[in-house]
Amino acid sequence: MAERQAAPTPPPDQTRILFVGDVVGGIGRHTLIDCLPVVQERHSPTFVVVNAENAAGGLGITPRIARGIFEAGVDVITLGNHAYHRREIYPYLDEEPRILRPANYLRCQPGHGTCVVSATSGVTLGVISLSGNLFLRAGKPAFIEIEGAIAELGQVDHILVDMHAEATSEKVGLGWHLDGRVTAVLGTHTHVPTADARVLPAGTAYITDVGMTGPRGGVIGVKRDQAIESMRTQMPIRFETSEEDPWMNAVLITCSTPLKADAIEQVLMPRPQQPTR
Repeated sequence: MAERQAAPTPPPDQTRILFVGDVVGGIGRHTLIDCLPVVQERHSPTFVVVNAENAAGGLGITPRIARGIFEAGVDVITLGNHAYHRREIYPYLDEEPRILRPANYLRCQPGHGTCVVSATSGVTLGVISLSGNLFLRAGKPAFIEIEGAIAELGQVDHILVDMHAEATSEKVGLGWHLDGRVTAVLGTHTHVPTADARVLPAGTAYITDVGMTGPRGGVIGVKRDQAIESMRTQMPIRFETSEEDPWMNAVLITCSTPLKADAIEQVLMPRPQQPTR
């Protein structure tokens, strides 16, 4: 049997940012925790950012779940339209600087939309959580509030924007709007990875949707029979998270110049098989 080769050591001036798409339910959390060591060995990310707005039973997040995600080696958690689904998260959103709700929510609402984290090398990453306005309830226009959010970060080496939006037009538009001013604009919310990952002309890494870390065997995370019944009958159905075919959907961004991406690649992998007991 051939020996497993160690992960290549990134050049000292290269930063690698791993961003993981929407973690859905307990199965998504376990998939994240099981996949992260494999990805860390293969790619040696400098920073790990995870959207976890569906981490608690498919809707919202709790302080206990957030702490578990941080303990797994995650630097920043971003949220979205289900940020306030669990009331127990409200104080934690104010207390913990590394968990973000959209920056274009109202100032009177719990939490904050930006943070800055540092690597041991001294490289700094600013993260902005943002919500689309079409079909979602965000208190302020995303394209206006993003300016204040960027200014709030101050001088940082890299900026990652999680654009949590239903409409692809808003995501694509924001990518072009910020091209050259931020390192990455990454779309979340629709749970299906898109095929348009690229570096825009002025150096911003972009993808319309990173995808979902959870069960591909369902319908965007929901048990497929329940989702189909809801669409077929047009009646209220209680949704449960599927457990079938869990995958991690993520992207890896490599950078060697401040606020510029060299490359963006998708990281799509099934949950490692668990040993039978």
